[in-house]
Amino acid sequence: MSERPQRSHVVSTLGKYHLQVTARDAADVVRSAGGWLVDRSMAGWCVTVVLTDDCDTAPLRILGVNSRVEQPDDDTAAPLRSLSLAASAQALSDDEHLRAEVLRVVRRGLGEVTVWGDDLAEPIPGVESVHHVLSAAARAFKARALLAIGIAESVDPVEVFRGRTTSLLAGYSDLTPSVARSLAQR
Repeated sequence: MSERPQRSHVVSTLGKYHLQVTARDAADVVRSAGGWLVDRSMAGWCVTVVLTDDCDTAPLRILGVNSRVEQPDDDTAAPLRSLSLAASAQALSDDEHLRAEVLRVVRRGLGEVTVWGDDLAEPIPGVESVHHVLSAAARAFKARALLAIGIAESVDPVEVFRGRTTSLLAGYSDLTPSVARSLAQR
């Protein structure tokens, strides 16, 4: 009797939104975007964090996201396979290929781009300040992930980013300014 191929992984990723995040280390991701990533993951998004420095990824598992350390042979010139991407300002400043790809996505309106942090060498045209109001679950998981990296601080109910959303995703993004304002008014 021949075995049937397992298709559960393939089927489970079809039709999902994908968010690719690039940052230097897990601490930066958890502190700056941890709650947003929990909410995206709980909403059914497939979230992958690519780290440029080797570090403990346990805090990212607490957030419910996939993670990997960037390998020297990663093909940074390959086209992005995601409609949504996020990066720390530090990662964009450190990696000119990543910055060029983000600028290409913004310029061509190919997808949602979200950036956190203030250490950008040059501003990215077309991005504006956006807010994400964290769910109670996101605040709890972010607090736990912060403890895992040795940071005992309170979790703000809102995370602030700079971003650009395509018109295709504008009605569905929790980071669009209009959605953030309506959530804040509740």
